[in-house]
Amino acid sequence: MGGPITLTHIDVTRYFMTIPEAAQLVLQAGAMGEGGEVFVLDMGQPARIVDLARRMVELSGRTVRDEQNPEGDIEIRVTGLRPGEKLYEELLIGDNPSLTAHPRIMKATENYMPWDELRPALTLLEQAARENDVSTVRRMLKELVNGYQPAEQIVDWITMVDSA
Repeated sequence: MGGPITLTHIDVTRYFMTIPEAAQLVLQAGAMGEGGEVFVLDMGQPARIVDLARRMVELSGRTVRDEQNPEGDIEIRVTGLRPGEKLYEELLIGDNPSLTAHPRIMKATENYMPWDELRPALTLLEQAARENDVSTVRRMLKELVNGYQPAEQIVDWITMVDSA
């Protein structure tokens, strides 16, 4: 339609695979399951979205309009990351995936808290949230969620709220 093509960030990368390939891997992982496992599929190498956009323009017989080619047909415009959007996808849960019988399917090792420990913690977390006790909510999330780090703007906002 003539563009522009909008991207959130020039360095955004994502994984792509065909539907038949993904379906086959999912079915094979499902057949390996015994109950509760998390499988991670080898999806190959991630692709930069900007490279895909350029290829799509060129494959349509058009040219990209940019600084090197101001007379090009279609502009690629960067709009900025949306809240919560990541530059790249993380496919692995846990640090030590184990191999399976299939070379493109791994089994993730997840850290988890037993339900008899998690239940009272969730009760306390809910109580802190209802009381708007932001510092307790933040502390508990850091304790309960492995690897959780609040975004800087949230930390700044929480600090401001706590000091008020």
